Amino acid sequence: MQNEQVKPNFEFVALMASLMSIVALAIDAILPAMADIGIAINSLDPTQNQLLVTMIFLGLGVGQLFFGPLSDSLGRKPIVYFGFAIFLLASAVCLWAPNLEIMLIGRVLQGIGLSAPRTISISIIRDTYRGDYMAKIMSFVTAFFILVPVVAPAIGKAIMDVMGWEGIFYMQSFFALLVGIWFWKRQEETLKPTFKVPFSFKVFVRGTKEIFKYKETVSCTIISGLITGAFLVYLSSAQHVFEELYGLTETFPYIFAGLAFSVGFSTLMNGTLVLRFGMRNLSFLALLAFTLIAFVYSFLFWNTEDPSLAILLIFLSMLFLCLGFIWGNMRSIAMEPIGHIAGIGAAITGFISTILSIPISIFVGSFIEDSVWALFAGLGVCGFLSLLLFLVFKTRPLFANNHAYVN
Repeated sequence: MQNEQVKPNFEFVALMASLMSIVALAIDAILPAMADIGIAINSLDPTQNQLLVTMIFLGLGVGQLFFGPLSDSLGRKPIVYFGFAIFLLASAVCLWAPNLEIMLIGRVLQGIGLSAPRTISISIIRDTYRGDYMAKIMSFVTAFFILVPVVAPAIGKAIMDVMGWEGIFYMQSFFALLVGIWFWKRQEETLKPTFKVPFSFKVFVRGTKEIFKYKETVSCTIISGLITGAFLVYLSSAQHVFEELYGLTETFPYIFAGLAFSVGFSTLMNGTLVLRFGMRNLSFLALLAFTLIAFVYSFLFWNTEDPSLAILLIFLSMLFLCLGFIWGNMRSIAMEPIGHIAGIGAAITGFISTILSIPISIFVGSFIEDSVWALFAGLGVCGFLSLLLFLVFKTRPLFANNHAYVN
């Protein structure tokens, strides 16, 4: 089906973006409702309630490890259906959860279910297009996907005001059902029968051994985990910080949207600048800036009260501008030596970085009770460790004159 001549159409882009966007909706829409959910399930510790965000990432990490290879064996469409079924079941578990423990099981299952459409949408794009058209499709899908975290908390807040926190889970289920039916009706199977490969656990062993041959792949995968963990600390604590520490219950969705826009803007800028400066140069400078900004805040506000909202937002915006130059480039550098096992390589590196990020988020997040300082200290430490890994395990020099070295 790979065809460089078939021009992308709007419906295909919108459908692929919708498959990926349910993930962001499931994560970000509940942020304004976390305090209300905590009261309903008798969990009043905000640091414990942060797990409602963190645990969905655990499911995403585990799920992608299996659904990618399974789709190579069974086809793309059956795996997407299976993922949606798990998600709908998990949403019901969340709705009827009597306590935090059951709710967390539901969130992990939601992540496992959603890892299917998120992973398979990329496989479908790869099956259907190649060359410049594939890059163009991915750019459109990413641009659409970036908009979801911007609006999701505001959507969640609006629904919660009318239907209570339960309405957010009903809305997520309805959207998943809608996209699932659209996918069933309008998307054909893109994996040709001749390309199907038997599923085997040996593929994980072989893939893992192959990945560990390349030190730059390993280091960039760990860096991705450190930086994702740092961001997860913010994501899981954002509601507590803005609503409870700063008393901004009504404006929280709009503040979150503005900060999400910073990440989206820098992600799009990276797509423009990476061809000129090279992904290693951009990611190194972004890591350096990220670390310095976090440590400057930690130094300025050590053992003092939290600063004004304006100062906090300036520091967070600068940090998030760096993220857009780190995430995609780290993933690209990690995948560069393992293109010959791209499918399983992406699954294993994605799994490792996600699983690494979760304990970081839980540990640092446990210190964010009465002050934002621990957030920046955690970001700084993660950035510093990433810089060390980048410099120690780098296989190519920075700022080399040879274009091949910087791209």
